[in-house]
Amino acid sequence: MSSQDGAWTRAWEAARPRLAHFCRGLADLVLPPLAHDAAEAMGAAGLTAGAFSRVTFLEDPVCDGCGAAFEHDGGAFAEVRCAACVAKPHAFARARAACVYDDASRMMILRLKHGDQQQFAPLFARWLERAAAPLLTDCDAVAPVPLHRLRLLSRRFNQAAEIARPLAKAANRQFLPDAVIRTVRTASQGGKSARGRRLNVKSAFTVTPAGARAVHGRRVLLVDDVLTTGATAEACAGVLLNAGARAVDLAVVARVRAARTLPT
Repeated sequence: MSSQDGAWTRAWEAARPRLAHFCRGLADLVLPPLAHDAAEAMGAAGLTAGAFSRVTFLEDPVCDGCGAAFEHDGGAFAEVRCAACVAKPHAFARARAACVYDDASRMMILRLKHGDQQQFAPLFARWLERAAAPLLTDCDAVAPVPLHRLRLLSRRFNQAAEIARPLAKAANRQFLPDAVIRTVRTASQGGKSARGRRLNVKSAFTVTPAGARAVHGRRVLLVDDVLTTGATAEACAGVLLNAGARAVDLAVVARVRAARTLPT
């Protein structure tokens, strides 16, 4: 390659992002993007103002261990963890959620999960960029909670992976889509007690040999859509730690409003 060829290559690489940005802007001008939740033209991809206003985003202060909101800001000397997380910490070290799991967020999550509306995945990833910023800064790699292969076949995609992929890319972290696999096709967690959920996912996950090499000595950010009791995330975190991960944190799109109760 001549020096002139090299100069053209460098010039093209430098100009390509600006050209792509210009082309996207031109396309949006001619064909404005539609809102994710309605057939309404938007200046940029996202939710309508009404849908956005109904989402209950979680803001600090939140429990560092489970991501639940504290009712009051106790100031500089307040505990950073709720009483339940102090008494019985999760297997994952820290957790953050972008919003509360309620009617507004449930509708969007189900449209992604069961309605094949994958436009919600990058939106949720952007929410987690903000909500889980400290966890992203500290992690070495990002891994999704996996689906069993038969469920993946019927659903065609893993919603946690579709959220985790752009999240890892935005944070410039390694994406590990297959580090953890689900070896047991468990029943749905819906309607089960906390104990029932734990038993349902017990021994359901494993870390692949390649996954073990990828997570050894590293801090992993586990990504899922919803946090209720934490049983699924606990099971995944446990196998990652057993495989040699230095620590596991958790980022979810939504979590139930109530904080954990003290163990009895």
